[in-house]
Amino acid sequence: MNLARADTDILILGSGGAGLFAALHAKKVAPDLEVTLAVKGLLGKCGCTRMVQGGYNVALAPGDSVERHFMDTIEGGKWLNDQALAWTLVTEAQVRIRELENELGCFFDRNPDGSVHQKAFAGQTFDRTVHKGDLTGIEIINRLAEQVWRRDVRRLEDHRALELIPAADGSGLAGVLMLDMRSGAPLLVRARAVLLATGGGPTMYRYHTPSGDKTCDGLAMALRAGLPLRDMEMVQFHPTGLLAGTGTRMTGTVLEEGLRGAGGWLLDATGERFMQAVDERAERATRDIVSRSILRRIRAGFASPNGGVYIQMSHLGPDHVRRSFKGMVERCADCGFDLAGGRVEVVPTAHYMMGGVVFEADGRTALPRLFAAGEDTGGVHGANRLGGNGVANSTVFGGLAGQAMARAVPRAGAHAEPDRAAIEAGLARAYGPLGRSAADLGAIREALYGVMWDDVGILRDAAGLSRAMTTLGGLAEAVARAGAPDGDRRYNLTWMDRLNLENLILVSQTICAAALARTDSRGAHFREDHPETSDLDTSHYTVVRQGNGDLAGGDLAVSLEPVHFTHVRPGRSLLDAAA
Repeated sequence: MNLARADTDILILGSGGAGLFAALHAKKVAPDLEVTLAVKGLLGKCGCTRMVQGGYNVALAPGDSVERHFMDTIEGGKWLNDQALAWTLVTEAQVRIRELENELGCFFDRNPDGSVHQKAFAGQTFDRTVHKGDLTGIEIINRLAEQVWRRDVRRLEDHRALELIPAADGSGLAGVLMLDMRSGAPLLVRARAVLLATGGGPTMYRYHTPSGDKTCDGLAMALRAGLPLRDMEMVQFHPTGLLAGTGTRMTGTVLEEGLRGAGGWLLDATGERFMQAVDERAERATRDIVSRSILRRIRAGFASPNGGVYIQMSHLGPDHVRRSFKGMVERCADCGFDLAGGRVEVVPTAHYMMGGVVFEADGRTALPRLFAAGEDTGGVHGANRLGGNGVANSTVFGGLAGQAMARAVPRAGAHAEPDRAAIEAGLARAYGPLGRSAADLGAIREALYGVMWDDVGILRDAAGLSRAMTTLGGLAEAVARAGAPDGDRRYNLTWMDRLNLENLILVSQTICAAALARTDSRGAHFREDHPETSDLDTSHYTVVRQGNGDLAGGDLAVSLEPVHFTHVRPGRSLLDAAA
């Protein structure tokens, strides 16, 4: 097979907040370095950062502090966070938000006195979420993309990463095997530093929020490359996904947390507001608590006609709601619902993966020359991400990784020679199915949706998880047998869907394996057969690695690692020291 080759100094996989910030910061540190952005779609038009409605958490206002933001993050994460990473998040967010406004041109909503407006988000003790109405992600990505277009950054659009290719001499990463979706041809890109910033995206669940191009490609590649993934059982479900009925992709899309933060109510089929009896914060409790409460209400027989519950905003005044949440009001109206004046059906929806590649604050991973940032990484959020901490995570660590790569590349020497066997294995995995008899990939995807939603979803137990491991192994075997047409490789969507499913099923197996290993309930992970939270002082997090055997057989090793309380221990608070 003809294999085209290209060389670059820095290769960035992904063009969300993490990838774009990394590119800008790398060029700022070392303008002469060649930086290449590879993206599965089009720059500025794909990925999840663009879809952010809510906002950006940062301690700016009088009365708030980084210590307070840190404690909210740690307590929201149920003490599983890597505290050094969480501290970096809350301190660097203050730097990054000013960079977004003053250097990159983002314009966030203001108070009458000209200060930045910050709204309420669940799970926080202070209203610290900076936003642009309910279209914050579009504002950030538009400004970042404009700045990248102005700079000498090479772009590989409509290119999907297939495999991380190690160096032949074992010194680290040599580059990435990619597929040009426009031609169907393979491309090997050698780089002296690579950033994994593809985003997570739990699209293996029946109801999910991320864009369709998010299929956990980065996590799957990292696992196949031997990297450890932590906290993979921690999948966040957003409580309020739009429930527009079957047969529409609008079902599952987020109605953002600012609705509940502003005073929105959740009602069951009888019109009862049920969250007040569950948590003193009512609808402003953390996402895990609200999602479980909704699901239990549904199971108890109080579901709305389409199988969810209702969100109501009309008691706040329809005109106020239309002004404050213009984007969501219009989106609901497009689906035939009146968010401002009526009730809208919602259901919990898979939203974000707290787990990911083990990494350092500057993006370094266990594989030399590979860096990671954003939702491909684990440790920042622990067991539960606070709404508004996600885009902060991407921009903070993306920028830091860009700086670190630019400084590391001059010391990295010449491009490493790639491992030929790894290239051949990657090509065989991607191109081997072409021309074989096709399978019903739609049926495999529906089966994946079903097993992940029913057995590895919001409420879990050993029986369901064990059943899911068996089912996922069968689905992995079915995909391994599945072929794809080889008539025209250009934008061959059946082929792309097969590659997507292969990655989704592998990552689903890691979620399930980690969930089986964690025999307590913590944050987003709730075991009905182990409902209690284990001792916080002896907290452990899960680490999943891939073995050398048959993936269809679930060849994954899970270990438990102790949490290091580097800044504060359970039962104490940084606020006490700061007072």
